[in-house]
Amino acid sequence: MRASASFLALLRDNPQESHIASHQWMLRSGMIQQITSGIYAWLPLGLRVLNNISEIVRQEQNRIGAQEALAPTLQPASLWKQSGRYADYGKEMLRIVDRHDHDLLYGPTAEEVFTLLFRTHIHSYKQLPQCLYNIQWKFRDEIRPRFGVMRGREFLMKDAYSFDLTADGAKATYAQMFQSYMRIFHRLGLTAIPVRASTGPIGGDLSHEFHIVADTGESEIFYDAALDSPMSGGGIRERMSDFNGFYACADDQHKPEACPLSGEQLRTKRGIEVGHIFYFGTKYSEPLDAFVMDQKGNRVPVEMGSYGVGVSRLVGALIEANHDEKGIKWPISVAPFAVAIAGLSKGTEDMAETLYQSLLNQGVTAFMMDLDQSAGKKFADMDMMGFPYHILIGSKWLSQGLLDIKIRATGEIISCTPTDALSWMMDRCAPEVISGKKRPGSSEPLAG
Repeated sequence: MRASASFLALLRDNPQESHIASHQWMLRSGMIQQITSGIYAWLPLGLRVLNNISEIVRQEQNRIGAQEALAPTLQPASLWKQSGRYADYGKEMLRIVDRHDHDLLYGPTAEEVFTLLFRTHIHSYKQLPQCLYNIQWKFRDEIRPRFGVMRGREFLMKDAYSFDLTADGAKATYAQMFQSYMRIFHRLGLTAIPVRASTGPIGGDLSHEFHIVADTGESEIFYDAALDSPMSGGGIRERMSDFNGFYACADDQHKPEACPLSGEQLRTKRGIEVGHIFYFGTKYSEPLDAFVMDQKGNRVPVEMGSYGVGVSRLVGALIEANHDEKGIKWPISVAPFAVAIAGLSKGTEDMAETLYQSLLNQGVTAFMMDLDQSAGKKFADMDMMGFPYHILIGSKWLSQGLLDIKIRATGEIISCTPTDALSWMMDRCAPEVISGKKRPGSSEPLAG
């Protein structure tokens, strides 16, 4: 994409209504624009990030056999009354009456809808297990929406719903989903802390929240210090295989007198909740008549679970975890563009164009800084928008035939030839590398 053809909505200063880093940088880098309190339009730069996160979530859900569907945003109130949950959300639920005097609601979640889909089409144990998910907009009428997409009223969520014949089968599905979530956050470059949590109005007796540690987190979490280590090798396998393996609790579940940890082994920090999973048995299947025939010919209610990831909330959480005083530092897996290219002086335009076209031809997402701006302005904008790598073509190219690569995350500068620059970028930014299908190349500095 060329800057000259882009819908750029960059701001020089922090908007008055923004109070945390993610909200400030999303507004300043032109990712979102508030339309009314707690409701945002996603501009092209922000939507690319949102879509990249959605695709990682989709891939990992598909990997465990979950099937994507799409529920409506508006749901009949009668379904929620049948499940007994209509009054649980209070004023957070947006209730609507259509022209035929039918009561509707803008769904804050979709257990009832997916249970209806299940009971209509699945009738035998031979068709189990089943797991359906959708990535859809939800609405909760927060009394005080704040912090941008971190606590907005309209939000994008991946919500999945599982159906098993037995409680043991449902808990096995729960464990599989737990592992899927840990893989999702790992691919996003985040260290997620899975904590035991209250089930709230969703219901059930087994629930975990996934938290990203951040000073701006709204919840206090207590957990084993071992969970602070990035997941790698045996560590990731151990943490993904058993959700009872480490002590971790949200504040309402933590009992100091029963805590097995003490001293430096116990961490107490603020966390941003980015995912929540539940096993709730027959809470919905019984009142909504989601029964199947078992092996003995008995009609039994299915055992269910639900699993949510805040896709739009993850955008804010990623920025909270990856920013500095200059702007955003996107992980390569979700960046709107992997590479920004800037010609910094007269006579560098042709080389900038050649590199841009070469990267595009190889499937690398590249952003050309082709506006008539000073070098300093281009540096500032590239840093603010958070592109992982910058190719800088200036006087060094004209005098020595070399250009610079800047690594946004570390600030490191590498000088190299254009040929080496292309090879270096392909090792890190090719689609198969970003997707995890191919290992990235060496990160050793190139010889200038």
